[in-house]
Amino acid sequence: MKIRLAVCASMAALSLCAGTASAAPASPSTAFDPAELESALDGVHQAGVPGVYAEVRDGGRTWRGASGVADIRTGRPVRPDMRQRVGSITKTFTAAAVMQQVEQGRIRLDAPIGDHLPQLVPGERGRKITVRMLLNNTSGLPDYIREAFPSLKDMSPKSLDDNRFRRFHPAELIAMGVNAPPASEPGATPGVYSNTNYLLLGQLLEQVTGTTAEEYITRNVIERAGLRHTGFPTGPRIEGPHSRMYEALWGLNDPPRDYSVYDMSWTGTGAALVSTMDDLNRFYAKLLDGKIVSRSSLAQMQRTVPVVALDGSTIQYGLGLHKVVIRDCGTFWGHDGTVWGAGTISLTRADGGRQMSVAVNLQRWKGPDGPGEPQHHPVDDALKALYGQAMCGDADAGVRPAGDAGEASTW
Repeated sequence: MKIRLAVCASMAALSLCAGTASAAPASPSTAFDPAELESALDGVHQAGVPGVYAEVRDGGRTWRGASGVADIRTGRPVRPDMRQRVGSITKTFTAAAVMQQVEQGRIRLDAPIGDHLPQLVPGERGRKITVRMLLNNTSGLPDYIREAFPSLKDMSPKSLDDNRFRRFHPAELIAMGVNAPPASEPGATPGVYSNTNYLLLGQLLEQVTGTTAEEYITRNVIERAGLRHTGFPTGPRIEGPHSRMYEALWGLNDPPRDYSVYDMSWTGTGAALVSTMDDLNRFYAKLLDGKIVSRSSLAQMQRTVPVVALDGSTIQYGLGLHKVVIRDCGTFWGHDGTVWGAGTISLTRADGGRQMSVAVNLQRWKGPDGPGEPQHHPVDDALKALYGQAMCGDADAGVRPAGDAGEASTW
């Protein structure tokens, strides 16, 4: 049985793709209806996701909801304030930290990464690949995930279990990506999404700040945004209330396995953060309001290029930000992310008026069809309806289900 392997780009987190819907002139979304949101949330649970929880903001109104269970064995209910491994959403935090250093003159966006980290990206590639290319995934460096989890090449979950408590060093993972065949030429578009880029950015932050990237991001991004439940894990367990995280791996894990206890060194500054839906909405609101980086830095972050996700789709990617345009609803900015068993998406409308953050505790729910391609699943339709209601007040808004890691673009 051969299944198309669409592991998220963040991979260091199996990330979700916030795909771009049909572009059209933006128009305001309608006010949210709590009853409709609750119904859409229940629909995701009824379609097969054990637990789903969300927060939607519209102006001064906030709605929080949850449906299903956090633990299949005990029936413990999921709650909207639970902490979640948010995968590649981490990339926005890392990109914001890098832009702060750009503002202070310690990093130049168009400087070769070889000027800073010649031992990690040596020779001509180090001279051609710039910091900007790492941020917008046009470096041409391939993702390291298949090398870190080699059994995925044979469609086996063995590596996931082997690596549960393995401690990776960023340089070890970066070497896997640098030594693999290039995905493209540096600077070529469309770019190719790769977690290798964001581990390099973490090492760059460490070099220029004199502290670990995780410590710098915590002090200067997380604390600046006033987030109380967001942070990098210090061990394999999540502190505070959280759900178990069930990984189906396209039907290879039957029943899905719980990977909520996992050493996240395999993803680091690319996808290791733990957060809540409230914190994510708070973060993106402040980032897009110029409270985390300057307005000029934000403008750089919102300069997008086409990037090919690991599922083969093309997304519009800036410097750690996705751009999502929905017909008759507006332009949204944010990110999505997935790690083993957990998927999250957070999007904020460009005017800041509407926000949505959604978490699910099941990933890669699609099984293979006859030819080996992931088959359609009712969860896909249910998530699409939830996103439409949350972002546009319309279940039929045509929003692509970014939580579908069966077609994941980022980790």
